[in-house]
Amino acid sequence: MDPFSSETEVEIGGIMNKFTLPKIISQGPAKEWIERRRTTIRPWGNFVDQKRFSKPKNFGELCKRMVKNVEHFQSNYVFVFLGLILYCIITSPMLLIALAIFFGACYIIYLRTQQSKMIMFGREMSPAHQYGIAGGVSFPFFWLAGAGSAVFWVLGATLVVIGSHAAFHELESGDLEELQMEPV
Repeated sequence: MDPFSSETEVEIGGIMNKFTLPKIISQGPAKEWIERRRTTIRPWGNFVDQKRFSKPKNFGELCKRMVKNVEHFQSNYVFVFLGLILYCIITSPMLLIALAIFFGACYIIYLRTQQSKMIMFGREMSPAHQYGIAGGVSFPFFWLAGAGSAVFWVLGATLVVIGSHAAFHELESGDLEELQMEPV
């Protein structure tokens, strides 16, 4: 069995799927966070239903919609964000190569720390220092791949997509009375 992964069953849209998660994710707070996201995901049909989109009447309604929709569709928005990251990585071969170099270096460091301790210039290096060196070695590749612009593209696209959806998606009928804001 791979020390990095564990098999997990997840139900998405009524279908049980088995997949492997890194062990660090399958334990503790990360697992709890993923489970919370999984259980609070809203149906995608309701999320993208075109009949539920309309222009807000005023600024107060716009603010109310944004607050309630971000709260209501939070898990869906996380998946939109992850999808945009995946799109950015797949469409940039240099970024894909830079990530492969970085994660390859991290995997080699992990394997080496299991066998023996690394000593450089007469001093024992902690795993954190070793991972820092892996990041330093990978930095030129990330710079050449335009990772900084990719990060800002993903953040900007996420704000536009999620902000537009939250602003124009009509509230559920039960959400109208809970949050009171004065129209401006």
